[in-house]
Amino acid sequence: MLRLSPDRSDARFIRRVLILIVIGLAFYALYQAFNILILAFGSVLGAIAIRSLARFFERRGLPHRASVIAGMLGALAAIAFLVWLFTVQFGQQIAQFVTQLPTIIAEIEELMSGSPVGAKIFDAVEQAYAGSRVANDISGLVTGTGTLLLNVLLVVVGSFFLAADPTSYERGLLYLVPKDKREVFAEALDDTGSNLRLWLQAQIILMTTMGVLVGVGLWLAGVPSAAALGLLAGLSEFIPYIGPTVAMIPALGLAATEGPGTLAGAFATYAVVRIIQTNFITPYVQKRVVSIPPAITLFAIIAIGAITGLYGLFFSAALMVVGFTLLRRLYLPEVLGEDVVGKFEPEEKGKRDGSDPERKDDQ
Repeated sequence: MLRLSPDRSDARFIRRVLILIVIGLAFYALYQAFNILILAFGSVLGAIAIRSLARFFERRGLPHRASVIAGMLGALAAIAFLVWLFTVQFGQQIAQFVTQLPTIIAEIEELMSGSPVGAKIFDAVEQAYAGSRVANDISGLVTGTGTLLLNVLLVVVGSFFLAADPTSYERGLLYLVPKDKREVFAEALDDTGSNLRLWLQAQIILMTTMGVLVGVGLWLAGVPSAAALGLLAGLSEFIPYIGPTVAMIPALGLAATEGPGTLAGAFATYAVVRIIQTNFITPYVQKRVVSIPPAITLFAIIAIGAITGLYGLFFSAALMVVGFTLLRRLYLPEVLGEDVVGKFEPEEKGKRDGSDPERKDDQ
C-alpha cells in the first residue's frame, strides 16, 4: 500500500527549513525597523545621561525623585543651549558657512585635481558617497527637517520615560531570560549601563576640549566662521575617527579660499590639536572606559554606517561599547566558557564596581 506521509527525516528537514525561514524573516524585520531601534537606543543613552545628572544632584543631598526631575531639567537646558548656539550665537556663521559650501567643495576638487592620484581619490569618494545609504539619509534630512525634529522629540520623550523608572524596563528584559541566567544577565546590563555612562562622560570632555581648541586655533589662523567650525569639530567627536576627519574637510576648504597662509594655519591647527588629543586628552579621559582596539572600532563604525545609514553611524561608537561589553560579560564566559576576569577591563574598574550606586539608586 502506498504511503503518502513523510518519514521522520523529511519531517526534521522541513522543520529546520521552517526555522531558518522564521530566523531570516526576523532578521529582515529587524533590519527594516532598525531606525526605530536606533532611536530607542538613543533614548537609552539620553536616559543614562539624565540618571548621571540625577546622581550628581542626589550626592549633594537632593531627594531621589527631585534629583531625577533636576536631571531632566538639566538635559532640557543642554538641548536649549545647543539650539541657542546653532540659531543665535553662531547662526550667522553657520548660514555663511552653508552658503559657501559649494565654493568649498569646488576648491577641494580643484586642489585634488592638480594630481592624477588626487583626482582619482576625489572621484572615488564622490562615487562612494553618491551610492551610500548615509548619503541618501543626509539628503532625506535636508528635505525632511520635520521628520528629523520628530525623531529628536521621540528620543527626548523616550529618555524621560526610561530615566523616570529604569528598573521596570530592566525587569521586563529579565523576564525574557531563563531564570537560571537572570542574575548573569542583570550583571551584564549593569556593566553595560556603567560603561555607557563612563563613555558618555569621556565623549563630553573630548567634544568640549576639541571644539574649543579647534575653534581658537582656526580663529588665530584667520579662517572664517571659526566658531561654527569649532562647534562642528566638537560635535564630530561623537563619531570617532570618521567624524573628525569629515569635519576637517570643510574647514580646510574654507581656509583654502583665504589663501595658502590661512590653509597652512588650518593644517597646523588640526595637526597640533590631534597631537594634544592623542597624547594627553584621550589617555586621561578614556582610562576608565572599556578598551576597544582602534582598528575594530574604525571598521565597525564604517560597517554600521554602510548597513544602517546616518542614524546608525551617529550611534555606532556607543553600539560598539554595548557589543563589546556583552561579548565580554555574556558570550565569552557563558557560551565559550572563557575566563575573562581582569581582561579588557578599564584601569579603575575595581573602584567602579565597589562604589557605583547606579543600580541601588534605581531600586
